[in-house]
Amino acid sequence: MINSQSILTEDMLIRFMELNRKKKEMETELDKLKEIFHQYFDTAVGQNEKGEVTVNHFKLQRQIRKTEKFDQATTVQKLEELNLLELIQKKPDEGKIKSALDLGLIKEQDLAGCRLSKTTAALLVKKLDS
Repeated sequence: MINSQSILTEDMLIRFMELNRKKKEMETELDKLKEIFHQYFDTAVGQNEKGEVTVNHFKLQRQIRKTEKFDQATTVQKLEELNLLELIQKKPDEGKIKSALDLGLIKEQDLAGCRLSKTTAALLVKKLDS
């Protein structure tokens, strides 16, 4: 068995604490910069809109990602009301629902209120070739 006292040193613990503190400082500063960038894009192109700006040799881009899912409880209830129990497992089967929509077995309005949308914004900074 390895003696844990011989592996861990006070210097390691001090260094860990220092790095953790620096990490928190960097995350705070990054969050402030992200907030400024998002405010810029919200004003320049609108909320939840993608955009890009070039500043000297750098390009800042905001990408918008949107994901949709079916709300589990609401979708199961709707599918039960439509007597489409084969589309229900323990949770709504999104693949089968999509197929049923594509085949016209159900309509989008039949599932009104079932989709959950999530929008996230991502920032990317690139150094441009001079």
